[in-house]
Amino acid sequence: MVPTAQEFDVVVIGGGPAGYAAALHGGLAGLSIAVVEKERVGGTCLHRGCIPAKELLETAAVYRTVSGAKEFGIIADTPGIDFAQSQARKQKVVDQLWKGLQGLLKKRKVTTFTGTGRLGPGHAVTVDGGTELVGKSVIIASGSVPRTIPGFDVDGRLVMTSDEVLSLERLPASAVVIGGGAIGCEFASMLADLGTQVTILEGLPKILPGCDKDVADVVVRSFKKRGIDIRTGVTVTGHSPSDDGRTTIVQFGEGEEITVEAVVVSVGRRPLSEDLGLEGTGVEVDERGFVKVDAYCRTGEPGVFACGDIIATPQLAHVGFAEGMLAIDQILGDTVVPVDHGKVPWCIYCHPEVAFAGLSEEAAREAGYDVLTKKDPYGGNGRALIVGEPDGLVKVICEKGPDGRAGRILGVHMVGPWVTEQLGQAYLSVNWEATPEEVGHFVQPHPTLSETFGETVLALTGRGLHVG
Repeated sequence: MVPTAQEFDVVVIGGGPAGYAAALHGGLAGLSIAVVEKERVGGTCLHRGCIPAKELLETAAVYRTVSGAKEFGIIADTPGIDFAQSQARKQKVVDQLWKGLQGLLKKRKVTTFTGTGRLGPGHAVTVDGGTELVGKSVIIASGSVPRTIPGFDVDGRLVMTSDEVLSLERLPASAVVIGGGAIGCEFASMLADLGTQVTILEGLPKILPGCDKDVADVVVRSFKKRGIDIRTGVTVTGHSPSDDGRTTIVQFGEGEEITVEAVVVSVGRRPLSEDLGLEGTGVEVDERGFVKVDAYCRTGEPGVFACGDIIATPQLAHVGFAEGMLAIDQILGDTVVPVDHGKVPWCIYCHPEVAFAGLSEEAAREAGYDVLTKKDPYGGNGRALIVGEPDGLVKVICEKGPDGRAGRILGVHMVGPWVTEQLGQAYLSVNWEATPEEVGHFVQPHPTLSETFGETVLALTGRGLHVG
């Protein structure tokens, strides 16, 4: 140990969701915590991800609502978009949350160091500038960055990743979104609702891989209805910028081309592990750049944990929160239960929204389950009709019992109005391995959007009220 090194109970490398959750959780328990963050605490989620993306999606939702206000008897002639104001509001929300997080860390006596943290032997962490820290335990939570693809160098003008899209000064008239996953669909939805002509290019046979097919099909229909061109099963080969740099021609498929003002590369994120040091430690990194851990987020070095996007688990902020707290609980000596990554909640904030927990019907059958399913469209839900959002459905996937009745709930997949706010009871049902018979005893408030889940579950008991 360096004689001048500052000592802490826990040194956390990275101040994103996994890192700051660990710091807050440990600080509340009285541990002395140091967080090493090269930019600003809050990480990608707060500054260039979840929060700013959802704020711009809310801008799109408000514009969509105002544009359709005439149906409700509200006269709002020819609404316009002041995108600079929307960006200003986005930044105001981000800054407010950032200042709140800083204050909370300070209140819990967490010490923050600015720079890149590198782990060496003996739990020693070196910070840019020569600061030396030593932790009785260390948590690696350095996060991730957007992946790029060959031939598409990011310039922030013609070619962008999620980082650059969220800082746009003006909306492009046309855009190609490369990648039809969750992030790509969110950006495609937002841009299209604000007036951009959008084309999605996806290499897989369908957009939103991992979502139940019935759910993805609803999104596809909505996207097409709103003018979003979806091309699946295609390979993107390159692009050719115009001489004036205002547009570019994207090449894909079998000699197809499209001219657009912007290309959004949305092909996932890679772990940010190249600057972690790790020489002389037992921490290992796999061929994809992820730090290797066991089910308890423990690395090969005793007392060193890794959490969040740096490990090969779902790259979701709330999963990072859970993993960071799991690491701290072990440091405190508490009895712990590993995160069940196969049953975590997923939320996609495109229009219509998507939310799910557990297995899709396809995944359940592939896993060897004999299943019973039931789905209920929002078109029969009174609240959905009132708010003018009847498109969507709730689908419940159950294991078929020996008596032929629906057994434990394996998955719930939802698409439609505000389903990201309705997933709670479905998530609990999946994780408690409840049966429709058990869940069906709970009374659902009426009229609400959430009663569609209750109706669907009740139908699986054979006692459906509005659903057969």
